[in-house]
Amino acid sequence: MRAVEFQQYGGPEVLRAVTAEAPEPGPGQVSIDVAYTGVNFADLKARAEGYRVPELPYVPGLEVSGRIRALGAGVTGLAVGQEVAALTEGGAYAEVVVADTTTVFPLPSGVDLRTAATLPTVLPTAYALIHQVGRLQPGETVLVQGAAGGIGTVAGQLARAAGAGAVYGVVSSAAKAAFAKEHGYDEVFVGAFQDPVRQATGGRGVDLVLDPVGGDTLRAGLASLAPFGRLVSFGNAGSAEPWTVGQPELYPLGISVSGFSILTLARTAPAELRRLSEQAFAKAVDGTVALPVTAEFPLADAAEAHRLMGARTSTGKLLLRVTA
Repeated sequence: MRAVEFQQYGGPEVLRAVTAEAPEPGPGQVSIDVAYTGVNFADLKARAEGYRVPELPYVPGLEVSGRIRALGAGVTGLAVGQEVAALTEGGAYAEVVVADTTTVFPLPSGVDLRTAATLPTVLPTAYALIHQVGRLQPGETVLVQGAAGGIGTVAGQLARAAGAGAVYGVVSSAAKAAFAKEHGYDEVFVGAFQDPVRQATGGRGVDLVLDPVGGDTLRAGLASLAPFGRLVSFGNAGSAEPWTVGQPELYPLGISVSGFSILTLARTAPAELRRLSEQAFAKAVDGTVALPVTAEFPLADAAEAHRLMGARTSTGKLLLRVTA
């Protein structure tokens, strides 16, 4: 089979097209003939920093759509040839990938394979940030970092559907701001946001901040919270050193900080992940949210997809076309 791997850490140029043996499913697993693979920022961090890479060489990729190729021992409820979307623990930049059945989902009615590849990581993550972890209530205000990216695009729509009083976003360019305003955002700030947030909320701050960046951006998010506000950390895109939030930050206004990682949840609580994903996918089926695919690349051009995402100019969702 064809695959794209890296044998050392570095820039997009370390990604190499290779020929490899197709993996076979173990007990409780299926193998999937991949149609499309989603490109995520975690793939870039894996390539550049070794994020969640057990060993080299490594085939990145965390989400796919395709058709079941083979069933491992003990697998029931799925069939060879069935169209599915799946969350994987890597290996998705390939024509065949293996996934645990707990993270394999038959395609919802009316969802094609191209759209299905946008679902496994982004939609459940955004749904959890707004509902399970962020616990957004009608009338509350939300601030989302990376508002024009995949998760940000969906989070804005979910917040609006949940009855948010105002949905604010933060992006890195005016072009991204225009894109975000088409997907649920009332106001979008370019670059620095702490003072504009206070101005937009009459000095009060926001009730919920969603932060995938970490570091100074997370600190500014904390400073943007209203009394009893919540911040959800769901990434460290800035690769900052871990920072402990303690009494000086939390006590004065009664704020709280929580975290979320869909990849970790898949390992620690797969049943909860499955329930979360099914609830989230329903929002795509009923039209509550839509995640536009803004760029699509052949598998062999995975490096170009990484360059685009790494340049911070991309919006929406990027896909690799594998065998579709």
